[in-house]
Amino acid sequence: MTRIGTSDLDVFPLALGGNVFGWTADRGASFEILDAFRGGGGNFIDTADSYSAWVPGHEGGESETIIGEWLASRGLRHDEGVTIATKVSQHPQFRGLAASNVRAAAEASLTRLGLDRIDLYYAHFDDPDTPLEETVAAFGALVADGLVRYTAVSNYSADRVREWVRIARELGVAEPVAIQPHYNLVHRETENDIVPVAEELGLSLVPYFALAKGFLTGKYRSTDATDGGHTSPRAEGAAKYATPQGLQILEVLERVADAHGVSVASASLAWLRAKPTVAAPIASASKVSHVPDLLGGATTDLTADEVAALDEVSEWTPLDM
Repeated sequence: MTRIGTSDLDVFPLALGGNVFGWTADRGASFEILDAFRGGGGNFIDTADSYSAWVPGHEGGESETIIGEWLASRGLRHDEGVTIATKVSQHPQFRGLAASNVRAAAEASLTRLGLDRIDLYYAHFDDPDTPLEETVAAFGALVADGLVRYTAVSNYSADRVREWVRIARELGVAEPVAIQPHYNLVHRETENDIVPVAEELGLSLVPYFALAKGFLTGKYRSTDATDGGHTSPRAEGAAKYATPQGLQILEVLERVADAHGVSVASASLAWLRAKPTVAAPIASASKVSHVPDLLGGATTDLTADEVAALDEVSEWTPLDM
C-alpha cells in the first residue's frame, strides 16, 4: 500500500480508472473488472461525475452509478478498505466550480455512488470564471461538513496549485493532498512543473493516461488506427504515439518487461510508480483479461538501471498529445 500525500488514505499503488464503465465496458463487464481488481488486492477506484457524458444518449454519471451498484451488490458501501475518488466541474448539469455547483455536484455523486462520504474529491479542471477563493472555500466546506474526506486537483497549472494551497491556508480549510496530471513515458512535461510543486507542498501524483491511451501496452504499433479491421476508441488514441521515437520506447519496455516476466503495460506502469511523488497511476481495463496487466504494474519494482534506461529513451518531447 502507499499513502496519498498528507492524508491517511493507504491505497493500492494503482488506481482502477472508471472512465470506461458504461462506455466500452457495460455493467456486467464493469462488475467483472471491479471484482478482478479487488480480488487482486486493488482498493483504489477513480472516476468522475462526467463519465461518460461524451457517449451519445448518455447524461454523465454512468460510471459513478455502476460503481455504486457494484459497491452495494458486494456489501462494500461502508468498507473502509475501498477508496473512491471522483471529480467535479465537467458534468453537463454541474459545469464549473462555483460554490453552489460544487456542493450540488458532490451531493449528486454521493447519491449515485451510494456513499455518505467521498474519500478523495478532485476539482477536475480549473474554472477561470469562478474566483479561486470561492472554489477553495467550497471544497473546504465539504470536508468540514463530512461529505468529503480529502480534496485534490486535476489539470491545474503549478502556479494555480500553489495559489490554491495559499488560499486554503489563509482560510484555514482543508488543503489538497493530491494532483492528477497527464503523465506517462511519452508525455513527461509534468516533470518540469507539476512534480516540483508536488515535492514542495507534499502532494502525491495520481497520473491519468498512464498507458498513453493504450500505446504503452505495446499492442498498437501503427499510425493506422484500424484495430482488427475496425476502429476503436483505444486504437484511435494510441495510434498517434506510434512514431519512430515511440516505437523505440516500446523496444526498451519490452526488454525490461521480459526481465521481470511481465507485460509491456506492467513495465510501463512500474516505471511511472518509480518516479518521485507518484503514489498510484490510473489505468483502466475494458475487459477483465486486461486486469492482470494493471495488477502487475502495481507489484513490479524496476531496478535503478531499468528506470534510467527508460528515462533516457523517453527524453524526447512529442507533438502536443
